[in-house]
Amino acid sequence: MKVTGWITGAAATVLVAAGAITYAVADGDGSGLKAPSADSADAGFARDMAVHHQQAVEMSYIVRDRTKDEAVRRLAYDIAQTQANQRGMMLGWLDLWELPKVSAEEPMAWMGMGDMASGEDGALMPGMATNAEMKSLGEASGKAAEIRYLQLMYTHHVGGVHMAGGCVRKCEVGVEKRLAQGMVRAQESEMKLITDLLKERGAKPPQ
Repeated sequence: MKVTGWITGAAATVLVAAGAITYAVADGDGSGLKAPSADSADAGFARDMAVHHQQAVEMSYIVRDRTKDEAVRRLAYDIAQTQANQRGMMLGWLDLWELPKVSAEEPMAWMGMGDMASGEDGALMPGMATNAEMKSLGEASGKAAEIRYLQLMYTHHVGGVHMAGGCVRKCEVGVEKRLAQGMVRAQESEMKLITDLLKERGAKPPQ
């Protein structure tokens, strides 16, 4: 399968996300729960994971233009489409809950991490690449770009799984907990694929 139609796929993502948001409202979990508060785990996860996902989408679009390898481009396409879709859902929930998309709190405060979550040079949360790492990815090409992308995405997924697991434990909105559970399963599966792709290129995931 060739990786094509990135722009068309992005448009379709918006439609899928809109449908998913409608489902979330209609579902309501039958629990009668009110919209979560701005400082809840539900709101914190939606805000932080939306930012986390956006970088994964950016990295995937970068590597698309830096390699012609079909396996890596296919993985990047899948990650970009999936995470753009999920990001749209989470931002849509914040709108529906009438909550801000940006908080004065430190990232990951809802997980009890607060200022421990932020790294250096633009890495806002665990797993996120630094500005220098994003720059190096954009400057690499061919096999070097593939390895750089795969290693950065592996680390990104480690952070994403950690955050999604936190929502599974702490979030109260059922549809959001289910989304988080799905993220854990999908990203753990992708980490295994990434490990295999790195091995084929004589490299390993970061320790």
